Amino acid sequence: MTQPPQIFDTVLIARRQAKRGPAIDFVTDLVLADLHERLATLIRDFPKALIIGPNPELLPETAQTASSTVAFERLAAFGHNDDLPPIAATDYNLIVSLLHLQAVNDVPGYLARLRARLAPDGLLLVATLGGNTLSELREAFLSADSLILGGAAPRVAPMIQVRDAGALLQRAGLALPVADVDSHAVRYSTPFALMAELKTLGAANPLMDRPRGLATPSLLAAAANAYAAQDADPDGRVRATLDIIWLSGWAPHESQQQPLKPGSAKISLRDVLGNG
Repeated sequence: MTQPPQIFDTVLIARRQAKRGPAIDFVTDLVLADLHERLATLIRDFPKALIIGPNPELLPETAQTASSTVAFERLAAFGHNDDLPPIAATDYNLIVSLLHLQAVNDVPGYLARLRARLAPDGLLLVATLGGNTLSELREAFLSADSLILGGAAPRVAPMIQVRDAGALLQRAGLALPVADVDSHAVRYSTPFALMAELKTLGAANPLMDRPRGLATPSLLAAAANAYAAQDADPDGRVRATLDIIWLSGWAPHESQQQPLKPGSAKISLRDVLGNG
């Protein structure tokens, strides 16, 4: 079997996450608040639930649906020799993956392997950075690399697009797939403040083919100037896009709503629209 290309340096990501410790951040805050809201709308019991994230200490031990309390097993996303942490059980009623998928090398395989660990009619919920997240920073470094180095270097990770997410869920064998995006515009005093926060969060360049060594002052200055020229507000602060993509799907079960078979319609479309 052909191995997927190693896009992300997961060993480096795990080391950075361990270094940052249990400090909370606004991105995790947003995702956890959204998770609790989404679960609170479900009239469903999840007696066996698992939650996966970069730092298990930041993950909730419990959550509330509209009908019961969910008790989570918590599992670290990184620090393993595989995209997927070791999960022995295959009968989870709920699996939640938070802020992990954006640094997975084999996205279809990851989703399919999580689906295989769900009980029939079990729910998979995934939150990942995607869409246009950090697109401003990517464009600024492309401009700076071209100016200073004469070519582009990989500095910002590729992002999953919401238009592709539903197909990924179906490919993984999940029923009733849903994908949506929660977009935020985050403002910083300078581009350097954004770069510093990414480093503090352990979210600096995670790519396997990233440039080795420190970026030169001239490159950073060129990137900051390009960023400010393209994405500064009138007050001088700069904007950064944060798109959080949510994916959900269910392990197939006979009780779920099924599409009608072709040719089984009782009413002709011509009768509805008329002959005119």
